Amino acid sequence: MHQEPNPTAILLLSCRDRRGLVSRISHFIYERGGNIIDLDEHVDAGEGMFFIRVSWSTDRLTIPVSALEDAFRPLGTEFEASWNIRFTGRPTRFAIFVSRYDHCLQELLWRYSMGEFSAEIPLVISNHPDLEPLAAHYGIPFHQFRVTADTRADVEAEQQALLDANDIDAIVLARYMQVLSPSFARRWHGRAINIHHSFLPAFVGGNPYRQAYERGVKIIGATCHYVTEELDQGPIIEQDIMRVTHRDTLQGLIRRGRDLERMVLARAVRLHAEHRILLNGRKTIVFD
Repeated sequence: MHQEPNPTAILLLSCRDRRGLVSRISHFIYERGGNIIDLDEHVDAGEGMFFIRVSWSTDRLTIPVSALEDAFRPLGTEFEASWNIRFTGRPTRFAIFVSRYDHCLQELLWRYSMGEFSAEIPLVISNHPDLEPLAAHYGIPFHQFRVTADTRADVEAEQQALLDANDIDAIVLARYMQVLSPSFARRWHGRAINIHHSFLPAFVGGNPYRQAYERGVKIIGATCHYVTEELDQGPIIEQDIMRVTHRDTLQGLIRRGRDLERMVLARAVRLHAEHRILLNGRKTIVFD
């Protein structure tokens, strides 16, 4: 894999708020020859938590790039922080999970082919064969697994082995119409992205757009979130809405919903790929 000679370093950090955090972190970067490119921070006053995303150039570092994490570790320990340092030289590797709906996969692969994501997509995983031609059009290997209640555990083990073999960093459920097992969800905590309509919890079950149409909703939307063991209740990454009226048909609602889903998912994938999201319990801090 190609590695930039002087990648940009990106620190994501959260800890209890205290005086001087930004100064200490900035001084750490300055002392080692880094030049800050972007810095964004947030304090949750109610919970007393501090969050920061800071990126800096490494072309004049006084230590090797590979030594940055070890150098920062004493500071992270002092702050009792949750933190990681990422580098632009290694794109985030996504696996996309799909079933039969093609709009989200189409959007992601089109944007990927245009170079819009700081990412690599080495494979698509599905429980149906329908979207294999679409993946093939973009030159992405397609892997089909037949999932039933009896085979779910074995299939997830095979899928995990495939993800490990391809060095996958995150997975995207691009209208993958299967519920992940609790153990699979835990393993991919903060690294599995899901998209769905925003009618929940009002219209559960099948045909949510028909239910919404019959109730005469005035707003439709889409929600993208991280997967947790609790179905469709994970920390929200991105959302959007669109107003509708009594003139909209059921098919019109479905078409508008598809548009929202694909755009919201694409934005969430970009945010994750660029390391702009910090988890805060059941919420997210998104630095965009």
